[in-house]
Amino acid sequence: MSPWPRMLVRGGGACYIARMARTPFRDSRSEAEKAFKAATTKPADLPPEKPSIPGAKEQVSLRLDRDVLDFFQADGPGWQERINQALRKVTGK
Repeated sequence: MSPWPRMLVRGGGACYIARMARTPFRDSRSEAEKAFKAATTKPADLPPEKPSIPGAKEQVSLRLDRDVLDFFQADGPGWQERINQALRKVTGK
């Protein structure tokens, strides 16, 4: 008995039994090449870390709740530095 399920198909006035594969067709050569490449291919080298410049600021986009932003902006200019100081305090740095 074949491990493939059978199905009754009607078409053109005739009935016949069709076989359906349980899994998609896999080419053994392609599978072997894929496994070989995975085992022998050297992973790409990661780019070197950028050196940290002391005191340098980096521009980022950050979403804050309106009430948090209002709190830091209430004292006027320098609100971004106050946010930075608050984050440093929280992170322990």
